[in-house]
Amino acid sequence: MIAELLPSWLSWLDTLAWPWMLLALPLPLIMRLWPQRGPTGPALRVPYAATELTALGSTGLRLPMLRPGRLLLWMAWISLCVAAARPQQLGEPIVPPQQGRQLMLAVDFSGSMSEPDMQLGPQIVQRVQAAKAVLADFLDRRAGDRVGLLIFGDRAYTLTPITADLATVRSQLTDSELGLAGNNTAIGDAIALAVKRLREQPEGQRVLILLTDGVNNAGVLTPLRAAELARAEGVRVYTIGFGGEGGMSLFGVRIAAGEDPVDEATLQKIAGLTGGRAFRARDTDQLASIYAELDRLEPIAAPGQAVRPTIERYAWPLALSLLLGALAWLMPRRWR
Repeated sequence: MIAELLPSWLSWLDTLAWPWMLLALPLPLIMRLWPQRGPTGPALRVPYAATELTALGSTGLRLPMLRPGRLLLWMAWISLCVAAARPQQLGEPIVPPQQGRQLMLAVDFSGSMSEPDMQLGPQIVQRVQAAKAVLADFLDRRAGDRVGLLIFGDRAYTLTPITADLATVRSQLTDSELGLAGNNTAIGDAIALAVKRLREQPEGQRVLILLTDGVNNAGVLTPLRAAELARAEGVRVYTIGFGGEGGMSLFGVRIAAGEDPVDEATLQKIAGLTGGRAFRARDTDQLASIYAELDRLEPIAAPGQAVRPTIERYAWPLALSLLLGALAWLMPRRWR
C-alpha cells in the first residue's frame, strides 16, 4: 500500500484510485519553460528597436509576479489534478443478506388427512389442520430461505415455485383444501416432482421435506425409485410420518386400528438413500419438535463477510477547481 511507503502526513494518497495522475501537476510550468522556436518567415526591421532592446538589457529579465489571479489558477489546476486522481473513501460496513436453503415442502393432502385425531390447543382437529399450523410456524422461522410448496394425493401438484416470498407460500398452504389432489397417496410422484423443481438450484442446498400419513398407493413411480432420482440430483429428503394409530370412532369412543397406518420402513429407506432423516410424529407437539430439529439440521447459512463500499469523492476537488477558475476569470485585469 502507498501509505506504508510514505510519511504519515502523505497517507491520504492511499485513498486515490489513480495517484499517477498527480504527475500532471508541474505540466503548466513545463509548458511555460519549454523552448519556443522563433519565426521562420520574413521579419519587419524597425531601426529604433535597438534603443528599446538596450534599455531592456540594462534592467535584466525579471520573473513574472505571482498575482492573485495566477495563484487562483494554480490552485484550480492542483484541484483538477487531485480530482483526476479519483480520491475515494470507504463507507460503512455492509453485511450481505443471509444465504438460505432451497426447500421444497411436500404435504400429503389425501383423504386420510381428514382424520380428526390431533389436538391443537384445547381442540381436537383434523391432521391437515394440525399440519398447516405447524408448517406455518416453520415458515415464519425460515427467513432467508427460498421455499416451494407442493401437495399430493392421487397426483402431485406444485402450488408455489421456489421463492423467497414465504408469505405467499404460507397463504397457499392455508387456502388449500382436502380433496384438491385426490384421496390416494402418490409419495413417489411427489418426490419426483420436488426433484424436478430443485434441479436448477445450487448444489448442496437442495432439500425436500415430505410429510405423509399413509402408504404409497398411487402414482407412476415407486417411492424408492424416486428416492434414487433424488440421490442422483443431490436432493436430501427428510420424511415425516404423521398421524395417530388410526382407527374409528364409535359413539364418541376412539377405537384404535391395531396397526400403524404409516409406512415407516419405506420412509426410512427414502431418507437413508438421500442422506436425510426419517421422523415419526403421532401428535402435534411431536410434529413441532421435528420441524425444530429440521431447523438445526438445515440451518440458514451465516451472513456473508461484511464489505465496505467505495465512495467516490472526486466531485469535491472538481467543484473547487471550477470555483477557483471562475474567481480568477472574474478578477480585475490588473490582478490577473
